[in-house]
Amino acid sequence: MRTIGLTGGIATGKSTVAELLAQRGAVVIDADQLSRDAVAPGTPLLQRIAALFGADALQADGSLDRQAVRELIFRDPERRKQLEALLHPAIRELSLRRLEEARQSGAAVAVYMAPLLIEAGAADRVDEIWVVTVRPEVQLERLMTRDGCDRQQAERIVAAQMPLAEKEKYGVVVIDNSGSPEETARQVEEAWQRRIGP
Repeated sequence: MRTIGLTGGIATGKSTVAELLAQRGAVVIDADQLSRDAVAPGTPLLQRIAALFGADALQADGSLDRQAVRELIFRDPERRKQLEALLHPAIRELSLRRLEEARQSGAAVAVYMAPLLIEAGAADRVDEIWVVTVRPEVQLERLMTRDGCDRQQAERIVAAQMPLAEKEKYGVVVIDNSGSPEETARQVEEAWQRRIGP
């Protein structure tokens, strides 16, 4: 089974590219979904996160308040490191399990979509890395539209991440998602033909 690590910055369009790859038969494993599964209500990990961040980390129904935690970690890099130290091992375990399930099912290609693939040291889980990127102004506009935040908040969120130009250096394939959906689809098709085959 060929395993593609799909990564990129926030609001670059990783999900769009993952969907295009799924249409070509790839099994997509989403690290964000795994992180939600890992902190489902009642899990020991959620209890540890609540102990770290206090009551502000939970919603009224007992689930993780992802928006509140995001705000807390963007203001405090040390707490971000503490959260990642809790989350990354749990996501690693789940991702390895899902990849093995894909292998057992006979999948030819699996896509592990992970925003922090490089930062979390997870590149060893994949055969090659594909990076989704956009021009900086496009990233800010999409983030503001998607999350309803102002420019200052969007700039702070983007600045807290690995720069896209740095991330691109890790990719054997770089998909520029700044243009039209058709242009992105064309790049994905070309990359698929080049790296995976007909």
